[in-house]
Amino acid sequence: MLSHIDTNGNPTMVDVTAKQVSHRTATARSIVSLPDEVLVHLTNGDLQTKKGSVFQTAIIAGIMAAKKTGDLIPLCHPLGLDNCNISINVNEVNEVVIDCTASITAKTGVEMEALVGASIAALTVYDMCKAMSHDIVIKETKLLAKTGGKRDFRRA
Repeated sequence: MLSHIDTNGNPTMVDVTAKQVSHRTATARSIVSLPDEVLVHLTNGDLQTKKGSVFQTAIIAGIMAAKKTGDLIPLCHPLGLDNCNISINVNEVNEVVIDCTASITAKTGVEMEALVGASIAALTVYDMCKAMSHDIVIKETKLLAKTGGKRDFRRA
């Protein structure tokens, strides 16, 4: 059964009234593939452009977006996050790996907040680098892990 559909088939917000408050975390990852003409600007673990530090700006954008998830996704509960952390690294195959971890003590989880944070950070990397190349690919965004609620999840 879909949790955002009522008995009449209409969209609805999930009622969390009866749920227990617990500490909940979620970590999501977005991967961005950058072409060589962008990667040549990588120095000291960041990309510098005329717009400024790409990764530092993406971190701020991702955190801001995670905090606004309830405004962006219609049936998400508006949440006051306890924490949101974004890390950005370049892996061994020269992909930008963006991890966003969100946490809260509440009746509902923060998977969407982590996914939105990672996604917007990836889009910010794209935006800040597109003047150098449009051959940038946001390859994937996925949930890596979540804790709290009915069950924990960890991607193998």
